[in-house]
Amino acid sequence: MSGLEDMLRSSAPGGNIGKPLMLALLALLASGALFGGGGSGKPASAPSQPTPDEGSGGLLGGLGGLLDKLQKGGLGDVANSWVGPGQNKPVSPGQLGPALGNDLIKTLSQRSGIPEDELLKQLSQILPGAVDKLTPQGRIPTAAELSQLN
Repeated sequence: MSGLEDMLRSSAPGGNIGKPLMLALLALLASGALFGGGGSGKPASAPSQPTPDEGSGGLLGGLGGLLDKLQKGGLGDVANSWVGPGQNKPVSPGQLGPALGNDLIKTLSQRSGIPEDELLKQLSQILPGAVDKLTPQGRIPTAAELSQLN
């Protein structure tokens, strides 16, 4: 698990992610359950402390779910730039909020204890690098590739 946390920390500007933001980021990436419910946009219930070592399916499902949600939220170009090679396009909190949806932002805010506005600001700075690092081959990694990252 520390490999994933180290990777996420290294993707942050300045390499510094506080514990509340790390919890929100891990919940966003490691819990495909947040994107469950057949695309209804409502977060499914998930553990209050995300545990990425529940198996790589959680991270893969969460990463795939996140990218799918961003695609459907009109940020396909931006999200694709994070996955693919080349420069990562920036995302503003104002773009990220509507793409992720109010319910998901509210859930992450409650779990992390970070106010929604601040959470969106911080996620907009960290997500491009985090997704980029989690997709080193320019695509969502397989479970075997992911296990080598940790």
